[in-house]
Amino acid sequence: MVALSNLRYGETNEDIRVVQKALIARGRSIPDGATGFFGDQTRAAYRAEQLAQGFTGADADGTPGCASLTALGRFAGFTVDCTGAAAPAAGGGRLTLGQVTFNDPHDDAGEPAMRRYAQQACELTGMDPEYGVPALVTITQRESAYNSPRYRVNLNDVNARGPKVSDGHPQNCSRGATQCIPSTFAEYHQAGTATTPYDVVADMCATINYVRDRYHVNTSGSNFSARVQQADPHRSPAGY
Repeated sequence: MVALSNLRYGETNEDIRVVQKALIARGRSIPDGATGFFGDQTRAAYRAEQLAQGFTGADADGTPGCASLTALGRFAGFTVDCTGAAAPAAGGGRLTLGQVTFNDPHDDAGEPAMRRYAQQACELTGMDPEYGVPALVTITQRESAYNSPRYRVNLNDVNARGPKVSDGHPQNCSRGATQCIPSTFAEYHQAGTATTPYDVVADMCATINYVRDRYHVNTSGSNFSARVQQADPHRSPAGY
């Protein structure tokens, strides 16, 4: 079985080697062969496979997704685990919901502050700031008016339910600069960051880990805005 969560750019493992062998058998070019390292050659080969399967645009960027990998597995004779351990692999700091705290450190608001926090989040998660910073800043502008105190917690959407917690609001409310619900924050928490979604850097890190898993955003983040409309300033706002 091949775990989708193991197929990440820059990593080396046996699942990558299995996929490389399958790509080569399909006639996709990997000059160095099945080394087990996911680099530019493997990404180009996987993109060729995605195109051959009929994927186009941002869906053919060389980043394995469940549908394309399952189709490749049917050809090559391996099964695919599309769930895996994506969140721990990405963030390494998964929390239980009970470990999430709700103290508000009153981090700075405004676009310059969001750029500063986004830079830190990219450094902690290994995302290229060239792509991650503008995407995160766009999300915060649309979700919380750049972390405005007025919009740090959403009391009006469908998530506003559950028992009241220490900040006086229902547990499941969307919170923080990117409006992350506590269960998602817990699952995609980045090791070494604060345990409250009100902390902008911790909130942004969890968002990066979430979009990498949910939307198959690649490690560098070069397809962040293409995959997540809410992160693209050139398209209309949309939920994520």
